[in-house]
Amino acid sequence: MSAVGTAAPSEATLWAGRHRVVSALGVTQILAWGSSYYLLAVLARPIAEATGWRYGLIVGGLSLGLLVSGLVSVRVGRLIDRYGGRPVLVASTLALVVGLLTLAAAPNLAVYFAAWLVLGFGMGAGLYDAAFSTLGRLYGMRGRGVITTLTLWGGFASTIAWPLSAFLVEGVGWRGACVAYAVLHLLVTLPLQLFVLPKEVRRPQPAPERRERRTAGGAPIGVFLLLAAIVTTAGAVSATWSVHLITILEESGLPLATAVGLAALVGPAQVGARVVEMLGGGRYHPIWTMTAGVFLVAMGIGLLFAQAMLPALALMAYGAGNGVFSIARGTLPLALFGAEGYARLMGRLAMPSLIAQALAPAVAALAMTLGGAHATLALLLALAAVNAGAVLVLVVTTGRMRKAG
Repeated sequence: MSAVGTAAPSEATLWAGRHRVVSALGVTQILAWGSSYYLLAVLARPIAEATGWRYGLIVGGLSLGLLVSGLVSVRVGRLIDRYGGRPVLVASTLALVVGLLTLAAAPNLAVYFAAWLVLGFGMGAGLYDAAFSTLGRLYGMRGRGVITTLTLWGGFASTIAWPLSAFLVEGVGWRGACVAYAVLHLLVTLPLQLFVLPKEVRRPQPAPERRERRTAGGAPIGVFLLLAAIVTTAGAVSATWSVHLITILEESGLPLATAVGLAALVGPAQVGARVVEMLGGGRYHPIWTMTAGVFLVAMGIGLLFAQAMLPALALMAYGAGNGVFSIARGTLPLALFGAEGYARLMGRLAMPSLIAQALAPAVAALAMTLGGAHATLALLLALAAVNAGAVLVLVVTTGRMRKAG
């Protein structure tokens, strides 16, 4: 086997340097999420006000980007499995820089959508699924702990990015905000990826029959399909929430500053829940992490739908659920299907989820137009309830598998 660059570090060296690697990935994840997936939560209305473009079309840019990220996710997983994560993550950062600069210069909707095509590749090759795949390739079955630690960093993405985006829009406008994020990627993200992430050994392409056998690892294909359905539904809910939450809170009568402040509670709640999972995660199967995540998300949406007296409680419940679900999304496939071919498996799981995330904000925008914030929350609650039922089926199924094993 040939190496990427010079000789790859030994397994012991890789494990010893895991904290540095995860910290570098954590910083880059905050910037990547903040400048792509979370960008329009704050910028959509300023863009509409400055350009006169329709709000639904502006949000459609993110949907287009997520569609592209879903379409490239399987290929991204294969590339990471074969070459390692560093070259793929570097390519994602360059795509984000180009996309953000194009977005900043967009004179019309055609260029605006073209920018989101490029940003979509950057998201597909650089957000959680790619980062999880990178860690899974580096650390194998020991990856649960480092994946959990990475999500602790990622939990600060919205908490940091939403106030930062609001500050930038206030100071330099929405176009200047896009340029500022592009500069941050060049000055911070790219050096961390190039100089901190380790070189990895290139692996030969597996034979087609071996790839087919490993599609669902050692677990039945039905388990993979059920897990994919849960991840896809959760992704649709998360995408709708991240894009429309501040607008939903504003429609309830809250001023923008208050809405942004409340929405920022989601990040600390995510991090707090992830700390709890990290402290006790090694003592139980990650299926229970996923179960807790799905039910907490449903609880948070239900409280907000019911117009509970304390919206902060609803947002914190949702944040805690989304936080631990992100861990389970990376660790449960590793536990069920093993480390071999993990990056390709994550790519297959990501594709339907990202496509659903591409469509969900636009559907929610239509619900918002026709029925307001309450209709949108009703749609989210229905999806969360369906997912709660599906995860109970998965608990029973995987329990039987573990007993049989």
